[in-house]
Amino acid sequence: KMGRRPARCYRYCKDKPWPKSRYNRGVPDAKLKMYESGKKKAWYDEFPICIHLVSEEKEQISSEALEAARIQANKYLGKFAGKELFHLRVRVHPWHVIRINKMLSCAGADRLQTGMRHAFGKPCGKAARVKIGQVLLSVRTKEAHVEKAVEALRRAKFKFPGRQRVVVSHEFGFTGIHRKKFKELDSEGLIQPQGVHVKQLSRHGPISDVLERLQRLQDQNEQFVQKSALQYGPPNSKKK
Repeated sequence: KMGRRPARCYRYCKDKPWPKSRYNRGVPDAKLKMYESGKKKAWYDEFPICIHLVSEEKEQISSEALEAARIQANKYLGKFAGKELFHLRVRVHPWHVIRINKMLSCAGADRLQTGMRHAFGKPCGKAARVKIGQVLLSVRTKEAHVEKAVEALRRAKFKFPGRQRVVVSHEFGFTGIHRKKFKELDSEGLIQPQGVHVKQLSRHGPISDVLERLQRLQDQNEQFVQKSALQYGPPNSKKK
């Protein structure tokens, strides 16, 4: 049985994309099974800081490399930040099928095989085709753990071929909205929570939508006041 070929054999995007289909059968499953780890269901405002690992080359990255990078980043963050203090997400999907033309290495192999005739190989794995500037991994966390998240992604870089860069994003978590703009929109009631993500509402539209938004904002403020009163006591109460 042959071992795995090194990454240099499949690193470059030379041929056309070749996904699994009814014509392309017998494809082994990708090694990458989990795309998210950490506190996956954390509310959008729990982790305001986002850090990306960005590719600086147009290349192919195998599913084995993606899984190794995810394990490395998850292990480091779980150990030094805490399992419930980050949310890690793999941003690329390995759907491109890579092939191998198996060659015999036993005595008399030249009599049995045809060499470069009919050299179209059989499926042996999957890889993700990435562009320059494409995000490979993303982590959202709290401000106190930014340095640990950067170090985790720096260590994950060593599992990939080519060049990557770790970037601290200006966006608020995984929402895709700039942090300064997010605060403005939130104060105007234009942010509609959707779990990990949010929906940005428009300032235009029927007056009924505007009134509904203002009512929702008022309800949120009242809930916040009640929650803080339960936690810290009424705002005017003085501790004796």
